[in-house]
Amino acid sequence: MSKNLKIIKRSFVETLKKRFLEPNPLIQLIMGPRQVGKTTGVQQFLQGIKTPHHFVNADDQLSLSRDWSLEQWQIAQEKGHGTLLVIDEIQKVDNWAETIKKLWDAQVRKKSQIKLLLLGSSSLALTRGVSESLAGRFEIIPVYHWNYCESNQAMPMDIATYLKFGGYPKSYEFLDDYDRYIKYTKSSIIERVLDKDILQFSTVKKPALFKHAFAVIASYPAQEISYRKILGELQEKGNIETIKYYISLFESAYLIKTIPKYGSQDFKTKSSSPKIIPLAPCFYHLFSANYEKEPFVFEASVGMTLLQISDELFYWRKGNDEVDFILRWQKNLYAIEVKSGRKRRGQGLQKFCELYSAKSLFITRENYCRFIQSPKDFLLNFS
Repeated sequence: MSKNLKIIKRSFVETLKKRFLEPNPLIQLIMGPRQVGKTTGVQQFLQGIKTPHHFVNADDQLSLSRDWSLEQWQIAQEKGHGTLLVIDEIQKVDNWAETIKKLWDAQVRKKSQIKLLLLGSSSLALTRGVSESLAGRFEIIPVYHWNYCESNQAMPMDIATYLKFGGYPKSYEFLDDYDRYIKYTKSSIIERVLDKDILQFSTVKKPALFKHAFAVIASYPAQEISYRKILGELQEKGNIETIKYYISLFESAYLIKTIPKYGSQDFKTKSSSPKIIPLAPCFYHLFSANYEKEPFVFEASVGMTLLQISDELFYWRKGNDEVDFILRWQKNLYAIEVKSGRKRRGQGLQKFCELYSAKSLFITRENYCRFIQSPKDFLLNFS
């Protein structure tokens, strides 16, 4: 029997309210992984506004030609000046970016106005479109996997449960039935992301190997791992460039993020082995039964949140000395050690701070909730 999930309002809903109160908002583009509440949040937003609107989901359509986009625009126009047009899964529409550009630019010349909100779950397809056609016309609102505070609010759970199952709210309904949870999360979420958001838009010669590669990579949360080691675990005669390509595709679908080694010279960071940050804690336990790595899952959950603060996130290691995360934000450099329970060697934090004049910061299970609730305020206390 599945559990009932309490409906919560995610923070991006308030962002939408503020943006569309502006007199001439840019195109708002909501980007993020599947199954994390993007559509639900938009529907909550629409229920709370008096502005006329037209909502349509491209994922539900059989024909998605340019004419389909023109039809949706016309429906919005018929509802009057200032109508908000919302198109979900916009990346499914043929030549969507070029069509939207022409419609948007034409209405600027005519001084009529349709407000526009687009949603998508494939960064690869969306980024190509906005960078090539919509430059200067849009703003991105990122939506992430559910953090611990949101998960606990929707369905009470402790941190250990979140680290094992966290990230996708619908899956929480099956926590009482582990086999059902595994089957649902793998088949209805992970497989769908790999097939719909990556393989549908990218050339991958060996889909089975590609999917196996994700399982291998997910088994190394918050760990430095060489491309050659990944290749070795796949037991496949391939090359490192193939692994790098796979990783870039996983990143495009909001499954993982790689962070480079911190160094004073760019070539050092680009050539070093990356540290893998799964963007949902549940990935590790979906594909691995090695409980010795559980401390790394906690470290990865901290890394997930730090990535929402700044893209300038690194790790540092020199000999036996290491620092879990190096964050550059608002002209400050933070050296962050996550107290996860794993044994460490060396004096990495102290040495790094001496070398680079960084601010040291510790994140523990005791202050984790405070950090998650307001990560920027948490850091500012140490600025």
